Amino acid sequence: MDQVEVVVAHSERATLRVGEVFLKVDADQTRIDVEVESMAMAPVPTPRVLWRKPPVLAITAVPGTALGCLGEPSAASSAAWAATGTAIRKLHAAPLPPRPGRAGRGTDALAAELDGECEWLVANGVLPADLVTRNRQVAQSAFRPWTPVFTHGDLQITHVFVDGDEITGIIDWSEAGQGDALYDLATLTLGHKERLADVVAGYGTDVDLDVIRAWWSLRSLLAVRWLVEHGFDPFAPGCEVDVLRSQM
Repeated sequence: MDQVEVVVAHSERATLRVGEVFLKVDADQTRIDVEVESMAMAPVPTPRVLWRKPPVLAITAVPGTALGCLGEPSAASSAAWAATGTAIRKLHAAPLPPRPGRAGRGTDALAAELDGECEWLVANGVLPADLVTRNRQVAQSAFRPWTPVFTHGDLQITHVFVDGDEITGIIDWSEAGQGDALYDLATLTLGHKERLADVVAGYGTDVDLDVIRAWWSLRSLLAVRWLVEHGFDPFAPGCEVDVLRSQM
């Protein structure tokens, strides 16, 4: 333990790694509450909570390596992706947590937020109007009735760890709660549509692929401004803007 690694840092929160311990610093204690509660309830491998002293949460590292990274090819096997689908299905079948999560936003509020972001993207010349319009049309399929399940809410592939073909841990539960199951599947496969078939095979039930594609558009449209304003690059190869272009 000879150095402190900054895993992620922006104005809302920061995560540091010191040896095999992660320190999560978050001014919003509700997010920390959700993370601790959700990891205790989730029927899948998660980090272990070591201690908590607001605004800091200390958790253990999970073994293995991340399933992949947005913008880069995933070196994980098809079996590992399928195992991830199986783990997600187990999570979605678990008893509901007590509160809605990021994947549980109401349709009206979400549609209004999406319309506002689309307007901002075009008005500020961030993205071409035809690209935004087409993806707004694709995103419409996500606005349909759904049955709430226990969702992770931010199931990026960097949050899933594997060792060979086995899941060793899922991290970052601050957005977990009741929500739309297909949001989790879409978040996991964002930018890696070639892996969707493996995930669905492991998930083991029928999945509406048009809704998955709708969530790819919706999530990307909502993310671009936040990423730009927090120092990230949604225009990097394989990332959110490329996802939007692929929907054309």
